[in-house]
Amino acid sequence: MVLFISLELLIWRSGAVALANCPTGCNCNDDTLVVVCEESRLDVLPIALNPSIQRLIIRNNKIKTIDSSMQFYTELQHLDLSQNHLVNIPMNSFAYQHKIQELHLNHNKISSVTNTTFQGLTSLTVLNLKRNFLEELTNGVFSTLPRLEELNLGQNRISRIEPRAFAGLSALRILYLDDNQLSTVPTNSFSLLGSLAELHVGLNAFSFLPDDAFAGLNRLAVLDLNGAGLFNISDNAFRGLPGLRSLNLVGNRLSVVPTQQLSGLTRLEELTIGQNDFLVLESHSFKGLKNLKLLDITGATQLERIEKGAFEDNINLESITLANNKKLSVLEDCTLLGLPKLKHVSLKDNAILTLRETVFVGKELRQLDLSENPIFCDCQLLWLEELLNDKSNFTQIQCASPEHLKDKYLRTLNAEDLGCVLHDTRQQTIICIVVVACVAAIFTIVLILYKYRKSMHEKLKDYKWNKGRKNLDYHKPISTEEDCIVRGIHPSQYPAPPPHTPGLRPIPVTEL
Repeated sequence: MVLFISLELLIWRSGAVALANCPTGCNCNDDTLVVVCEESRLDVLPIALNPSIQRLIIRNNKIKTIDSSMQFYTELQHLDLSQNHLVNIPMNSFAYQHKIQELHLNHNKISSVTNTTFQGLTSLTVLNLKRNFLEELTNGVFSTLPRLEELNLGQNRISRIEPRAFAGLSALRILYLDDNQLSTVPTNSFSLLGSLAELHVGLNAFSFLPDDAFAGLNRLAVLDLNGAGLFNISDNAFRGLPGLRSLNLVGNRLSVVPTQQLSGLTRLEELTIGQNDFLVLESHSFKGLKNLKLLDITGATQLERIEKGAFEDNINLESITLANNKKLSVLEDCTLLGLPKLKHVSLKDNAILTLRETVFVGKELRQLDLSENPIFCDCQLLWLEELLNDKSNFTQIQCASPEHLKDKYLRTLNAEDLGCVLHDTRQQTIICIVVVACVAAIFTIVLILYKYRKSMHEKLKDYKWNKGRKNLDYHKPISTEEDCIVRGIHPSQYPAPPPHTPGLRPIPVTEL
């Protein structure tokens, strides 16, 4: 009992000492084994913390190097030294940190790393070196990190990557190389990353994607080329990416939609391609993308028109965003028809004056945004007014013109306000159908008469001849030789006529 009490007292005193040594401005919790020091003006790593801590967060301080005090914290699983003044990391700084799983060194001034920098971090899965001063990646620089799954090298100054820089990263799934100074895609380096699922290489200066630019990345599902400076894409640039699900081509300088280049990505589900320089979305612009579900074209400043059939090959589309395209004024008839799964449409902040009912059928939509367009409210929008009243979750649409309807909400207007002569659009449709049916029937009759005109003419002649013959037979006198023979009386047996009496006319005997 005495021994047990003594042990409890020792543990309590060690905890009390640890709390007593917690630096000013830090929060030390010996129950959760977490120490947080944010904006505490520390310029060196604390040396007297509880050696059992598992999470050490020293963010936004003034630490310039990682010194030998790190060896005392062998139980660490999470270390965050972001937003400090680290210039370099001495060799073997993490020799005793075999349990660290996450290491955050982002927002510092680290200019170089070598294959000895991370020695000892055999359990590391996440390494964040974003926003430092790295200029190159040498062969095998990360070879001591066999379990690394996520590597963030974004916002550095990397212009050169040696072919075997990523050697040993067989478990890597997410790689950020965005916002660097790469002029060409480091294809040879990527070929070692057979397990990579996400690649972010936007905001570089590629200008051109050659054939097989991402060869070897057979499991890649997400490719981000946002702002990569692309003018041109080779026809086979995306070859070897059979499982790609998401592609970001925003902010490049493409003058046309790369239809041929995208057509091989048959499993693509999300495509973001705004802020490019194309003028029109032509028919079959996204041919081959039969599994596409989400399409986002935002901020295409030159886009003016979307042609009928632009999305004809994409019957699985669920969401279309065509927003903030300042010159987009024309959506041709049937542009959004034939898309049975379409639920979300955003046409916000374009140059659309009016929208015909034949552009799409809106009754199946869950969301429709037509706000911030210079809408001209007249009878052509009566169908849209009725749709807005049926769908309470659709965004409000304000009229920009004519002047007497300016700033009024379309939902609050009626047929008379919109200047409609025939209020019921369904009645117009019925009348049109009846007229078309009558014209079709008349045309069919005329066609039949023309086709059988000769046979009908012959039958008509036969009919007239037979009718005339019957009438003639009916008025024929019985005294003729033929009638007699028919009745069985020979002319020799017929009595002689009486002598002619002057003043009397013979009365003819007719057949009754």
